Amino acid sequence: MKKKHEAEFKAKLVLEAIQEQKTINQIASENGVHPNLLNRWKADVIKGLPQLFLKDAGEIEKQRQVYERKINELYTQIGKLTTELEWLKKKSMR
Repeated sequence: MKKKHEAEFKAKLVLEAIQEQKTINQIASENGVHPNLLNRWKADVIKGLPQLFLKDAGEIEKQRQVYERKINELYTQIGKLTTELEWLKKKSMR
């Protein structure tokens, strides 16, 4: 059974790991978590750090909207191309 850990608990352990006063194995052992799990949490935190320094909090939202718009455009294009392909298949069978 997987154990769910609170965000505060994860943050505390990751902060301790980043400070490097103890090894990952020591921290994991003292807190009853597997070292691989702690390493994964640490990697997730490090990967997400740049977002903390974005000057405009709305920048992420703008990027998400652009991404969603592009996805919708691509799905529309796929629909059109699929329709054209079906039409060409029917036309070539005549």
